[in-house]
Amino acid sequence: MKIKSQKDFWSGLLFLCIGAAFAIGSLDYSFGNSARPGPAYFPFGLGVLMVILGGMVLFGALTKETPDGDPVGAFAWRPLVIILVAVALFGFLLPRLGMFITLPLLVILSALASEEFTIKDALLNATVLTVMSWAVFSKGLGLTIPLLPTMFGAGT
Repeated sequence: MKIKSQKDFWSGLLFLCIGAAFAIGSLDYSFGNSARPGPAYFPFGLGVLMVILGGMVLFGALTKETPDGDPVGAFAWRPLVIILVAVALFGFLLPRLGMFITLPLLVILSALASEEFTIKDALLNATVLTVMSWAVFSKGLGLTIPLLPTMFGAGT
């Protein structure tokens, strides 16, 4: 069988493999029931949905004709590294610097991965995300998240 869309083929295969890994990995946990779901309930369901979605994308890659085979382009290493570093820094710095400093740093650093980066948009995005995160997680859900650096007190 001929692959008619390389991008769809590889993304479908990726979804299929990750979904299968989640579904198989969740089999070691208790499922519970619909009224009281156990720890395996959500990852198994999500894994099965990902397998179904991956199968659909994979089927489309083998059946839908594309003019040039829709080849996979060069791998974008720069954005990948920037995003991974930003997320790792967020996890490391959040308990030390608090959400009000760490979240804007994450947003601005992550925005650097884009070729369309502008400091104005990054600052606006950082402000909105920080305020919304504070409202949802600290005020709405009552989670204990450090808001200020530890040298200024707990800040929650």
